[in-house]
Amino acid sequence: MVLLAVTADTWIVTGLGFGIVLALLFCLVYILKLFGLIMQKATEPKAPKAEKAPKVAPKEETPAPKVTAPSAEPTDEGTKAAIAYALYLARDIHHDIPTAMISLHKHETAWNEKSIGMNNQGF
Repeated sequence: MVLLAVTADTWIVTGLGFGIVLALLFCLVYILKLFGLIMQKATEPKAPKAEKAPKVAPKEETPAPKVTAPSAEPTDEGTKAAIAYALYLARDIHHDIPTAMISLHKHETAWNEKSIGMNNQGF
């Protein structure tokens, strides 16, 4: 008695089933791509309408300000005040003092219980 006979009908049914699944997969991919394009167009920001600006006569060009090399001394009183205040605030900051201690220790949980029981050593 033959339980599974491979005949021409078996190959036809298998091929048709595989073809249907493959075709539905391609359809699903294209449907999802189309849905993505629709959602992209629906969610993109709207461009503001350009308002007509009144016509203004072009201004005469002004000469560019003269650029000088920066000096070592701050010349602005506000700059001096900002530097002084920053130094005042920085006097209490200790960068090299650790605020917390990190330590590693063995923590036995249910996840490593089997390995602990097998060799009594843990990880």
